[in-house]
Amino acid sequence: MIRTISQARQFVKKVKVCTVFPSDKVEHTSLWENVGLPDKKPGEKGWGKKMNAVWTWKTRLPAEYPEDIYYGKIKGGLAVLMDRTYMVNHHFPLAYRDVRTLGRLEQQVCGKIAEEPWKTTALRRAAVEEFGCTKSRFDTALKNLQVTMNIVRLNDPGSEQDTWVPFRELYLDVWERHVGGTRPRKKPRKQNR
Repeated sequence: MIRTISQARQFVKKVKVCTVFPSDKVEHTSLWENVGLPDKKPGEKGWGKKMNAVWTWKTRLPAEYPEDIYYGKIKGGLAVLMDRTYMVNHHFPLAYRDVRTLGRLEQQVCGKIAEEPWKTTALRRAAVEEFGCTKSRFDTALKNLQVTMNIVRLNDPGSEQDTWVPFRELYLDVWERHVGGTRPRKKPRKQNR
């Protein structure tokens, strides 16, 4: 059972993908199920050791081990921790969709994030006001942008709110490898003999 952040890192690298909390929507194990810390006792104040560890590790793991651990969302909108090598070689090529193929609201929200990093609450407020969407529709758009690898949470363990940036900004090497390489190549010029 996992008791330290170092053990959590090794666990994610071993299983390749785990959800943060259990879900019967997927076959992946969860970090929660594998943490061997005590849960909150009846009458105890606060979260308890287990919840505190899982909640903070989901942010600390990709921030402290950015070359090893990726945090994102998978189809169905579930939060996952993923071995970075697995994300680069397997997950990204399957999950990525060009933002231009997504809905109008997704494109609008992604455009705002491309201009500057946004915290969730401020971005939601701006999108509801500027684009006339509902809170629910905004939340769906934000989730879709994560699932399709267009945006990612900034790896900042000190931030109390999620801050969103373009995926390519945080993982330029991955972006250039998969998206940059898919641009049509120019046909070679015929040589005059």
